[in-house]
Amino acid sequence: MDCQKEHVKAVFKNPISKEELGATSLPPPFLLSSSPSVKWNVQVNQAVEGKDKMPFWNASFLTQELTQRSSVFGLRLWVVIAICVGTAIVLILFLLSLCLAYRRRRPFPSPSTRKPLKRHLRDATPPVSKEIVEIVSQHSPPLATAQIAAAPPVAEVQVHLGKDDHRVVFTDHQRQALSSTASGESRSTSADVMLSPKVPGGAPEVSHLGWGHWYTLRELEEATGDFSHENVIGEGGYGIVYRGVLPDNTEVAIKNLLNNRGQAEKEFKVEVEAIGRVRHKNLVRLLGYCVEGAHRMLVYEYVDNGNLDQWLHGDVGDASPLTWEIRMNIILGTAKGLAYLHEGLEPKVVHRDVKSSNILLDRQWNSKVSDFGLAKLLWSERSYVTTRVMGTFGYVAPEYASTGMLNERSDVYSFGVLIMEIISGRSPVDYSRPPGEVNLVEWLKNLVGDRKSEEVVDHKMLEKPSSKALKRALLVALRCVDPDALKRPRMGHVIHMLEMDELMLRDDRRYGREGFNPPFDVQNKMKMKA
Repeated sequence: MDCQKEHVKAVFKNPISKEELGATSLPPPFLLSSSPSVKWNVQVNQAVEGKDKMPFWNASFLTQELTQRSSVFGLRLWVVIAICVGTAIVLILFLLSLCLAYRRRRPFPSPSTRKPLKRHLRDATPPVSKEIVEIVSQHSPPLATAQIAAAPPVAEVQVHLGKDDHRVVFTDHQRQALSSTASGESRSTSADVMLSPKVPGGAPEVSHLGWGHWYTLRELEEATGDFSHENVIGEGGYGIVYRGVLPDNTEVAIKNLLNNRGQAEKEFKVEVEAIGRVRHKNLVRLLGYCVEGAHRMLVYEYVDNGNLDQWLHGDVGDASPLTWEIRMNIILGTAKGLAYLHEGLEPKVVHRDVKSSNILLDRQWNSKVSDFGLAKLLWSERSYVTTRVMGTFGYVAPEYASTGMLNERSDVYSFGVLIMEIISGRSPVDYSRPPGEVNLVEWLKNLVGDRKSEEVVDHKMLEKPSSKALKRALLVALRCVDPDALKRPRMGHVIHMLEMDELMLRDDRRYGREGFNPPFDVQNKMKMKA
């Protein structure tokens, strides 16, 4: 090492001139590559003389390197570099074009459909539902916020909260979101919900809705005697219904929704969507609601004569007060209520739980359809929604039970079972009866086919109907429970048939004009005595 250092010092002290370098007998490549000291000496001489200020890797050197052939298909190095640069530029332009195209295709929300600014209160209960829509405030801190993601095809409700200006606003449906609903339980539909138990100053300032009234928890406690057991008029998996009396002596029915895994929030949303805007004499009226902390309560008009199930299957003695005329009035009123839900609203409302216990009766035996906790909204451009099968055993349409595909004809099937129940006084499924009589629909079809239709009439009905009236009602019921959903009549047609003076059973052209066919083999079997 010392010798090498001394050699380097000697070179720096006695630089080699160009003449000496040229006089050597060794070729220049050898000289440049074999001795580092020689290469360094050349650079030093050039720098000292100032004749060539370019380094040894000058343009000619780069040209020589770039023109060498590479290992990539034998192409020259500059060609390979040019190809790489060009490919990178093309790739960048392609990615930019994709980004621009994606942004152009994204629907930009119009001012009318933009969500209000979302804010969260510091005091918030844990999320309780994934299907609650947005609740915001105009004049005070918001009571609740929700953010819809992949929403089911349901109507969007914004309940504006405040002290002075109280109203409910139903915004236009985002129709492009319909394709993402699996309704499944989808109407569909996940959201993160934050609900405030209270706002500064005590109880939350919840809106006095345009279609009803806001009630505080204290008001409802006073109306029901602190929700005493004596005021319970009904209960089920959804919650408990209490009878209450308001300070103005108005009787109300208060449904206290049980908050099981967010079920209260879901029931609250569904009922507000389904009947908050509905006014019909054959539908129970939603008067208002209470949202306070984790409590979710719905306040309805009070119907003071119980429900149909109690009068059909309860202890009413040997003679039922439900005469044939009363029963037909109940059937017709229920049909009108369902027809309004199916054909008088947009989106239409599919009740999904039509049964005798959900038909309330007043003192004049007028029927009112109630309990919309399982209802689904169905837009006109959709023929059905796919959802988790819900309902009451014996009333559920077979195609809905097997596929989960729900539309208004599922309600028609349930209504047909209800007609049979009203006429016969039997439950849709009764395991206490002989094997051939357990299922009401099959039992009644067999009797009608065997020309024994008079045997289906409730034995507690002292005055039997005429053969013509019985024939008309049974035919309507059989049409409604047709296994082929497309052959079931719409509720508007059902009303027409119930109100007809005569029903021409053998006029096939009439059936063709009205768009439905006689169910099963009724044309051949149903020859009842006049």
